[in-house]
Amino acid sequence: MLRKGSIAASLIWLSAGWLVLALVATGFLLSDLYSRALDTTLTQTLDFNVESLAGALLETRDPQNPDIALIDPRFERPRSGWYWIIRDGEGNLVNLSTSVVGIDLQGVGAAADALGRSTEVIDDPFGTRLRMVERSVSLGQESYRITVAGNLTEILALVDDFRGQAFIVLGAVGVMLAVMSGIVARIALRPIARLSEAVEAVREGESAEVSGSYPTEIAPLAAEVNELLRSNAQIIERARNQVGNLAHALKTPIAVLRNEAGAGKGALADVVSSETEKMSNMVSTYLERARLAARTSVVGKKADAAAIISRLARVMGKIHADVTVSFDEPGSSLPWFRGDEADLEEMVGNLLDNACKWSRGQVGIALSAENGSKGRQLLVRIEDNGTGLSEDDAQKVLRRGVRLDEKTPGTGLGLDIVKELVDVYGGSLEFKQSPLGGLLVELRLPMARRGRQVRTSGT
Repeated sequence: MLRKGSIAASLIWLSAGWLVLALVATGFLLSDLYSRALDTTLTQTLDFNVESLAGALLETRDPQNPDIALIDPRFERPRSGWYWIIRDGEGNLVNLSTSVVGIDLQGVGAAADALGRSTEVIDDPFGTRLRMVERSVSLGQESYRITVAGNLTEILALVDDFRGQAFIVLGAVGVMLAVMSGIVARIALRPIARLSEAVEAVREGESAEVSGSYPTEIAPLAAEVNELLRSNAQIIERARNQVGNLAHALKTPIAVLRNEAGAGKGALADVVSSETEKMSNMVSTYLERARLAARTSVVGKKADAAAIISRLARVMGKIHADVTVSFDEPGSSLPWFRGDEADLEEMVGNLLDNACKWSRGQVGIALSAENGSKGRQLLVRIEDNGTGLSEDDAQKVLRRGVRLDEKTPGTGLGLDIVKELVDVYGGSLEFKQSPLGGLLVELRLPMARRGRQVRTSGT
């Protein structure tokens, strides 16, 4: 099926439009050429008949001689559109064909050409269009004018029939050419479709690079895409190394300050100890976020969301022994998450841990697929039977470091990291009221086709 805006559709429609114009023009051109050919043939036939009558007149030397006649039977049938007459120099009728019945066939009023011949087109009283040819013949002292008329209406009818048949044949040819054009467009654009599938395979995590052989015109594009993937992996690897170097560079002076502050006493030592602890947490948090951002920038990754969430549910059930964590495992045909496995664990793990902390003993998880504004997406639903959140609180918990309950252990940065990862993947995170009475978290993430995971360089 051709999609609007596709190259194949544009080629087919342009070809079809051009074919229609070309074939219509060809039909009219052929009809005109055929009409001219028939008209020329008619004129030549009339010239021959005039010459035959002139020869018979010169041979008999009597314009009224009954031997002056034409053997064509159409000149004997009345109203046939085929007539001949002979007039003297004063315009008096001296001889005529048997077909001239009930009509007054006038002479040709047009000027004679270089051969002494005059031609004209008229309509007879019966509505038949005639082509008339006239010539003067001198017989002694007398001059006679021989006029022969042929049926031009028959020629026009033949042209109309030819035009209709020509358009039928050209229409059939046009259909065959249009089909051929569609087939050629499909075949010619097949490498582009293969390139699109190869890029999709990279995006879905089924391949690490664009593979396959392509025509000369698009082979450079495939090479550039692969070079872009390699360059992206190298940039991420360098960024990861720099993040690691920065972590080692910062951790040592912070540890020294913390140790020195711990050895001392007084308000200054307490302030330094408190602030270095915050600095250590902030450095660890931002380094972790930089690491996650670098990891999610690598294309070609996918993860089995159902298996990961099932594993997290079992782990949380052990960590929070007083909470029942239930997971409704979907069917085996559910697509995977398009991204890094560790990122999905980070997002779902934080949300699930928060649900266990604030629940009253019951947490439920569900995984499904849905059609959204961004296409097919994975939907992770986590709900608990806790106190829930108001709309204002739901907005606050997404802010960096905000904690609604200072008594519950944590830094308040977990949800901020989740939101950061959700934004990186182009997903969404929503907080709603759960039917269990507590909070319902809906996490939407990009979906990938099921298949093996591809390990890319630098990951």
